[in-house]
Amino acid sequence: MQHRSHSRLIAAGLLSCLAGLATAGFVAGDAGAASKPSTTLTVLVTNDDGVSAPGINATVQALTALPHTKVTVVAPLTNQSGTGAKVTAGTLTATNATTASGYPAKAVAGYPADTIIWAIDDHGVAQRPDLVVSGINFGENIGPLAGLSGTVGAAETALARGIPALAVSQGVDNGQAPNFSQGAKYLVAWVQAHRNALLAAKKGTAAKTNGNLNVPTCATGQIRGPVKVTLGTTLTGYSVGTVDCSGTAAKPKSDVQAFVDGFASLTALHPVNPPQ
Repeated sequence: MQHRSHSRLIAAGLLSCLAGLATAGFVAGDAGAASKPSTTLTVLVTNDDGVSAPGINATVQALTALPHTKVTVVAPLTNQSGTGAKVTAGTLTATNATTASGYPAKAVAGYPADTIIWAIDDHGVAQRPDLVVSGINFGENIGPLAGLSGTVGAAETALARGIPALAVSQGVDNGQAPNFSQGAKYLVAWVQAHRNALLAAKKGTAAKTNGNLNVPTCATGQIRGPVKVTLGTTLTGYSVGTVDCSGTAAKPKSDVQAFVDGFASLTALHPVNPPQ
């Protein structure tokens, strides 16, 4: 009788110990499995040029080529350039669409910021993304232009929801059309550099993991950077229609100076349109 009582005490102690270890995360179980970080990066892609624009198509093609990366597209139905962080009052609607290369998408009848509200606030997408990528925009969004940009507005609306975000723009300069493959290269490099932080999904990640990325299109020479700089306050004194990628200028102080000197630049985003 004493032996059985002693056995019961040992068993009870073991169960108590195991429960404590499981609570601390040292013993595998359902709770531990559920909290195990995913190796698949989920990315929500939007823009302001519209779902059928070439820039968003380049973004989707670049991201879907990455291993363990799931891409969902929710973009404006039509071109919404220059609409900043505007939002639509009332109910948002979305229809099935595709990008230029045929990738499935949802097209929201509204502004770029509306795409984030529909996807996140209205639960238009089944899974909260690890990252929002907005772009690649047709034309640079530097200095005071950034505040007018729907590309930036969408990214900053995501940031207000605690979601890391990257706005990407490809400069129109030297009379050339944007070379979106150059922007896509810098976009992919940023995503890969921050992949572990994005997958960790720690509180406060969004505040540190975001950016407004601008990449020039160079007629000659090579793009340098990216450089982390401040947002320029004016375009006065700069000829943003002419980019010098063959120059020797170094250490730009603003994104405007960086752009004209042939640098890809990164400036910080700031949250807008907080959830209601």
